[in-house]
Amino acid sequence: MKKTVLILMTMILAFPLFAEQKADKKDSPVKEHLQNHFKFYGFIRNYFVFDSRDSKAGTADLFYYMPLDNKWNTPDVNNPAREDLNASPNFRFLALTSRVGVDVGGYFVKNVHFGAKVEADFYSGLSKLTTNTGFSGNTNISGTAAMRLRQAYATVTWKDLPMSGEETAQVGLKIGQAWHPMAADHPHLFSLEAGAPFGPFSRTPQVTMDANLGKNWVVSTAAVWQMQYQSAGPDGSSAIYMKYGCTPEIYAAVAFKTKDFLFRVGADLVSIKPRNIGENAAGLDVHVKDRKTSVLGYVYTQYTHKMFSVKAKTTFGEGGEHMNLMSGYAVVDRTDPINWKYASMRNSSSWLSLCYGKKWQGVLFLGYVKNLGLAEGASNTPLAKSDVYFCSNGFSNINQMYRINPQVLYNFGKFTLGLEYQWTAVQYGEYDGGTLNKYALADKNLHWVGNNRVNMMVKFTF
Repeated sequence: MKKTVLILMTMILAFPLFAEQKADKKDSPVKEHLQNHFKFYGFIRNYFVFDSRDSKAGTADLFYYMPLDNKWNTPDVNNPAREDLNASPNFRFLALTSRVGVDVGGYFVKNVHFGAKVEADFYSGLSKLTTNTGFSGNTNISGTAAMRLRQAYATVTWKDLPMSGEETAQVGLKIGQAWHPMAADHPHLFSLEAGAPFGPFSRTPQVTMDANLGKNWVVSTAAVWQMQYQSAGPDGSSAIYMKYGCTPEIYAAVAFKTKDFLFRVGADLVSIKPRNIGENAAGLDVHVKDRKTSVLGYVYTQYTHKMFSVKAKTTFGEGGEHMNLMSGYAVVDRTDPINWKYASMRNSSSWLSLCYGKKWQGVLFLGYVKNLGLAEGASNTPLAKSDVYFCSNGFSNINQMYRINPQVLYNFGKFTLGLEYQWTAVQYGEYDGGTLNKYALADKNLHWVGNNRVNMMVKFTF
């Protein structure tokens, strides 16, 4: 009797375990499918930031561009009460750049593979202080962060395509919002701006083709549209100039790669309509023929050996303000009222990034920007400040700027601590009665302004 009771009790206690195992077996195909095709990822990231002066910065001042120019309370240099009102130290810490995402893959039909990515973070939704009575600089400093789209694209890849000899090719299409192909190469930095404005920075709608030809060569082309990062113009930064231009941005590049080395050269063409409707000689509103076209080229290289890595990038050409480069364009001739002429500003932007280590990592970033002025001098000189359409995250009186940025990181499993010091200096010029010279340069009273930034990051990756 006792043995019978013991057996019954054992069966009763063991039943939930058997039921759970059965449920596991029932759910296993779904679980296996998720494991094989979906990779969820993300991180919690906090930045703690100190600046020695007011600066041009975005994303609650975490995305750094440059220090603001001097703002003297009096032009009298001999006045003992003279102050630079922009020399105001400030501090903040926020977790709104935390990120979540999912990669989808493992679907294929014969040699055609399909995939996707969706990624979001939380920096949207911050409000701006509109009544500015007691502070010299304050933007996007309050509110509850809301989720916003970073990337969302699908991929189609044809693998093992035959070539001459034993080599094969692979051709991939990316359709959706992703990193601009000219901005996809990032330096070794944990700071949010990832080297901007010394290199292109943009995520944008696109259709991109990458053809891997054998082991060493990659040819890329893309048709790109604008969304968050936009061209400058008379109505401010907007995608409307591309909309009525009816022409997507065109990108092309070729790369050579080995196991440790990569070299890429490419170019980007943008053609927009700064105006769609204007006034003719008779005073009637009519459609205009205005169009501004610019070409920007770049060279990128990287080398990795064991725990050491070096990357370098330089861009040179016209425009690029839609990728956060310190550039733009200007109206240079209004002789024909329905066909204004424009000239793009030429810009040279470069950065160098060095990294060594694994658990402990040391990073050094160096960046330099030079404003070279308009490619064509304006006939309507002197140029009014309002005739120049410059990057909304910069100022048209910038002559040059540089950045020195050392960092140290400690990686402990999924936990990372980072500390950086960043010195950014800008050479500003004065507007001459609100105007610039015929090449859209402010060349009077050139002077340097700098900012000390100390940034600490705490990050947990999952």
